[in-house]
Amino acid sequence: MALASRLLSKSTRQLCASQVVLRPKHAIPIRSFAKEAIAPTALKGDQVLKDIFYEVKNKLETLIGVLQKEKINIDPEDPAAVSEYAKVMNSVSQKANLLSESQTIKFNIEVETHEIPDARTYLLKLKEMRVKRGLIDEQGIEDLQMAALDKVEKEIKKPLMRNDKKGIALLTAEFDKINQKLGIRKEDLPKYEEQLELKITKAQLEELKKDALEAMETQKNREEFKDEEMPSVKSLDIRNFI
Repeated sequence: MALASRLLSKSTRQLCASQVVLRPKHAIPIRSFAKEAIAPTALKGDQVLKDIFYEVKNKLETLIGVLQKEKINIDPEDPAAVSEYAKVMNSVSQKANLLSESQTIKFNIEVETHEIPDARTYLLKLKEMRVKRGLIDEQGIEDLQMAALDKVEKEIKKPLMRNDKKGIALLTAEFDKINQKLGIRKEDLPKYEEQLELKITKAQLEELKKDALEAMETQKNREEFKDEEMPSVKSLDIRNFI
């Protein structure tokens, strides 16, 4: 049950987050909410909540339907298992109209950084979000970006603000140099996005494996199961718990 709960919890969080993107006419933009006290009049509040509830309910039923049919191999060390799990979750996202992991990250960045005025705090926030998601900066890009920012701020003799078009142009030029040095090209962005999806997928499988081992260890300590041999995590079928 812990496995299914972990899987459904993650998907349900996506469902709730996606409502802001998928239902813009019913959402209250964050900036407008801070500045205006006028409530939307297109629909009464109760009706909006009902519509969102039924939309989430329908999407949740859709994703459960997909997960009940697909076999998930809990083996984060097997590239084939990671790739197959990514395909299953992509199928869930498409059929339930959810955000992909990359889209979710992009959306979260926009939400959490839209009021940050300066470039340094913005980059530090991106690093904080990366660490929270368990992603590794393998190439040390963040350090290179901060060094580039130091160079630009030294040149303009003041902190770089995000509305400083000339300063941002200088920083962008420095970032382009970093990308060129690391061999990162714009046309390869879809490939990088796919690699990111696989990294996140592997991390999710590692969480599922950890939950499975904890659940089996708890069961093993119960008197009635002490003489039973625990199965391999790879042999578990999550469909039996949904």
